[in-house]
Amino acid sequence: MRLRAVDIVDVFVYLVVLGLFTQFFPAVIAESFIVSLLTAVLFKVALEVIAVFKTRILDRVRTSRTPALKTLNAAHLLLLGAGSKFLILWLTGLLFGDAVQLGGFFSVTLLIIVLMVARLGIRLLIDGTRPRDGSA
Repeated sequence: MRLRAVDIVDVFVYLVVLGLFTQFFPAVIAESFIVSLLTAVLFKVALEVIAVFKTRILDRVRTSRTPALKTLNAAHLLLLGAGSKFLILWLTGLLFGDAVQLGGFFSVTLLIIVLMVARLGIRLLIDGTRPRDGSA
């Protein structure tokens, strides 16, 4: 896997969002800047892996030939959606222990939603300011 500029931007966006959450939500704690940065990297890696699985399941939902298979694959998608929050909580606890606390399921869900919205906003801002004809 090659590191792209957009990956670095994503990590910085995640770092800013995590910093804001630690500022405004008492249940979200990151003990230091380096721990916050490493947590942002963890978010990037975990969310990319989860996105790969989500895409595969969505493809299976679209290509399901029977309603039963479509329903089963949709259930897998719901399970992945909820399970991914627990995975992020578990990975954070495993790697950082008490140095990072993300609150519970609902604060992590809100955090991930804000991470995705912020990432989308920055990508739209970057793509919207770049000339379309390829000139710098």
